[in-house]
Amino acid sequence: MKVLMKYFVLGLVVAFIFTSCAKQPTLQMDEAKAAIEAVAKEGADIYAVEEIKKLNDDLAAANDEIATQSKKFFKKFGKAKEMLAKVKADAEALKATIPARKEEAKNKALAAQTESKAAVDEAKAFLEKAPKGKGTKADIEAFKADLKGLEDALVEVQTAIDGEDYFGAADKANTIKGKAVAISDQIKQAIEKVAKRKK
Repeated sequence: MKVLMKYFVLGLVVAFIFTSCAKQPTLQMDEAKAAIEAVAKEGADIYAVEEIKKLNDDLAAANDEIATQSKKFFKKFGKAKEMLAKVKADAEALKATIPARKEEAKNKALAAQTESKAAVDEAKAFLEKAPKGKGTKADIEAFKADLKGLEDALVEVQTAIDGEDYFGAADKANTIKGKAVAISDQIKQAIEKVAKRKK
């Protein structure tokens, strides 16, 4: 019985040494952080806002798990290691998608730029056909000033594209297009009014 008791106590001591000496997964934590930083450098904070937030939340959860286990007498970091491995894998997978998302945003910005330029050109063409007379001179000058402002803004769109601010460029281009279309509509209405009076 004494021999059995000795082995039991020895077994407990060995188990205690292995579990209490369980090391925190600092290497895995560093690797997960580095993977998130790498994907952020690629532009995930712009092109994958929700996903990068989830990665950071998952990293924080793994950190909480490590902190919880660190306070325990018998430390088990297996779950934390799994969580960190998943964060790293997810970050690497997300990083691979960023170039395609960037290209898609660039293409949308370029398309919006083309549409806004076409809308400005169309408004300028309508302005050439605008009825000229005593009561319209001030309106025509105002439209000319507005269109000049829109043309200047088109330069800002190009600057944003050159700076890889594709979402900003697309937003600006869509605003320009909206204003140019509004000017065209006003000029069209003026042309139609004059045409009706002549009939």
